[in-house]
Amino acid sequence: MDQFTLISHVLSLGFAVMAAGLVYFLVTRSSVAPRYQFSSVLSAVVMVSAFFELFLLYQRWVGAFRWDGTAFVQSGIPFSNGYRYVNWSIDVPVLLIQLLVVMGVTGRRFHLAWVAFVTGGLAMIYTGYAGQFHEVQRSAPFWVWGLVSTVFFLLLLGLVARIIFGNLDRLPPTARPLARGVWWLVLVSWLLYPGAYLMPALWDSADGVVARQITYTIADITSKVVYGVLLGIIARRISVAEGYSPALADEVSLPRGGMTGGAGPGR
Repeated sequence: MDQFTLISHVLSLGFAVMAAGLVYFLVTRSSVAPRYQFSSVLSAVVMVSAFFELFLLYQRWVGAFRWDGTAFVQSGIPFSNGYRYVNWSIDVPVLLIQLLVVMGVTGRRFHLAWVAFVTGGLAMIYTGYAGQFHEVQRSAPFWVWGLVSTVFFLLLLGLVARIIFGNLDRLPPTARPLARGVWWLVLVSWLLYPGAYLMPALWDSADGVVARQITYTIADITSKVVYGVLLGIIARRISVAEGYSPALADEVSLPRGGMTGGAGPGR
């Protein structure tokens, strides 16, 4: 009973956070210069996609069990994490394109990086998707596809690092620490996914099922909502440096020593 309840609560937390994130990104979109507002729109797209995926998972989880008077037993309706991979095939390319927009990558470099992000991201997701069909037996395809997915995973991390650290000098000094923070956030939050993928082999129990859903949901919240918020703050600090009036007004309204570190106008 406890495991069923915990997972239903975790999944409901996940789609509630995505709904809150959607409101946040829509409300704050106008506080950055027009060239960066596309990043907020992309964050909103991610929130809608993730909301429906997590809500569907919640519904499938609740439907997969029934109360027999003493315990929750399987109802015969299957529950699958495969829906997560469908969602990630939308969200991962979009999240990575956001990074290109905020970091100021343009022209041919943007298109080359966009192709690499989309191709690598989809390859990482769909090879992992193929492997998860074999997670119950933990047969050879589970490990082989997981390894192939990891190769693309590492390539993407390298490209993310290159985009961030290769464009730091283009950012105002107030935005550079946050850009480095985005790298560490991506690294840590993305590492949760292969950990969750391997969990059926490492922790084959009811508690392992709970831990897996908690891990996946924490990874989704940090890699989508927190990531989007950080990129939005970076975009606002860039907009301040470029003299964008709404961003300047937002910075002035912050308390001294707040988000701007005391670097706002009038200092």
